[in-house]
Amino acid sequence: MIYTFLKLVWRSICITELAIFNQFLYVLTLLPTFMVHRLQPVYFYLSRIWARLFVRALGVDLRLHEKNTKPLPKHYILVANHPSAFEDIGIPALFPVRSLSKIGVRDWWFAGRITWAAGNLFVKRDSRESRHRVYKEIIKAVESGKNIAVYPEGGCKGRRIFETFRYGAFDISIKTGVPILPVFLHYEMQDLFEWRSPQTVYDKIWHIMFCQNNRANYYVYDAIEPDKFNDKVEYMEYVHKLYLKWQARYLD
Repeated sequence: MIYTFLKLVWRSICITELAIFNQFLYVLTLLPTFMVHRLQPVYFYLSRIWARLFVRALGVDLRLHEKNTKPLPKHYILVANHPSAFEDIGIPALFPVRSLSKIGVRDWWFAGRITWAAGNLFVKRDSRESRHRVYKEIIKAVESGKNIAVYPEGGCKGRRIFETFRYGAFDISIKTGVPILPVFLHYEMQDLFEWRSPQTVYDKIWHIMFCQNNRANYYVYDAIEPDKFNDKVEYMEYVHKLYLKWQARYLD
């Protein structure tokens, strides 16, 4: 009884803390666009704090498991599977990355404007023109020294690894010489965390806040250098096989 009461008090404090910081950061994003662009490094730093506060307010036990045998590079293209909407805050809470998200995220009430100000990139998946534009933006961002997070399944596909990955991240890795950093995501209460249509993001937030098992395991492995591969197809297939192996280890 006492434990439940204290847990409720702590959760209330975390939610209040997030609400205050969220309002502060959101107001900052209302500055003129040219000032937002100029202050992007500041927004990026603050957005990572916001992501950690969001994780804590949801009550998720987010754990990073370092499966890498070599030191992680400072510059990389992070790729991860995409079973849930939670990774939109889980990944930046743990890694200094700017994420590639679907265009719909840009319109989310407060989160869309905050992630835009932080330098996230947005793509309309069914638009070839949009994909071509964001491809150039990612190359520009990577060449300027930024770390980018990409979900090569091409969307939120559920707990099982999709039958193939898209080539974009691997093509950019080869062209820029920046390695791929693979991260495998596993939620212990998979049915609840998994994204399903026609759920809204608000439905998913509510479900996650009150789940019985809130453990989220993020496994990071050794970075993969692009010079080991002849082309983007070979590169993609190699990484995809790794994800199938990790799926068998953690899900089967």
